[in-house]
Amino acid sequence: MGLITLLTDFGYRDHYVAALKARLLHLAPAVPVVDISHGVEPFNIAHAVHVLQSVFRDFPVGTVHVVGVADHGAGPEPGWLAAELEGHYFVTGDNGILALLANGTPENLVALPAAITASPTRDVLLPAAVALAQGALLTALGPLVTTQHQLNNRQLRLQDHRITGHVAHVDHYGNLVTNISRTAVEAVGHGRPLAIHFGRDVVRDLHPHFSAVPPGEAVVVFNSQNFLCLGICQGNASELLGLNFDSQVDVRFAAE
Repeated sequence: MGLITLLTDFGYRDHYVAALKARLLHLAPAVPVVDISHGVEPFNIAHAVHVLQSVFRDFPVGTVHVVGVADHGAGPEPGWLAAELEGHYFVTGDNGILALLANGTPENLVALPAAITASPTRDVLLPAAVALAQGALLTALGPLVTTQHQLNNRQLRLQDHRITGHVAHVDHYGNLVTNISRTAVEAVGHGRPLAIHFGRDVVRDLHPHFSAVPPGEAVVVFNSQNFLCLGICQGNASELLGLNFDSQVDVRFAAE
């Protein structure tokens, strides 16, 4: 018996999440279910991908991840997909989430049957997820496909003495999570002194955690996924620095 996770933009004020859980209890009462989050910003694909990318590998291989964000897919014709990626299964609308998550096309991708429904996460995605959790083959859910709605991840710009990246996510605390990885910093920097430029501010040191500087000061750390993060100790960096999703961040290295 597999495990199902839920990631949606349904929020916590209404009955929508409870309706999903009720449907799952009818379909497969013995299948364990874990909520990743229901607080994704409505229709925010980038937010959903960031949350999922940060955590899905922590679950056991074979876990089925239901992604109910922009769940009708992209464009006027609804479409839904199931995919296998790194030993995990995903069911979601055809809205670009899988393309961003896999940075291309997942290893195996099938189209789920079309349906007329106002609640595709409940009526289309959950039955597919339950079938996978109970051992069904991916190809039993629909025909293999090679096309999907395409969205592209922002790519780092690497130069001899500089990395140019962007804010990929603003978290609950206002910290700015970038797409600049520790691997990129080490590959370009080779241990040289660095300076992180964001807006009109500069930080010249990396710290092990956000509380390593006095309250109110800017701090730069690598998070648990090894991406560069900008914060304000006990403050909201996004508000105080005037930076948001897609704001540019530069790491500059001293010339040798």
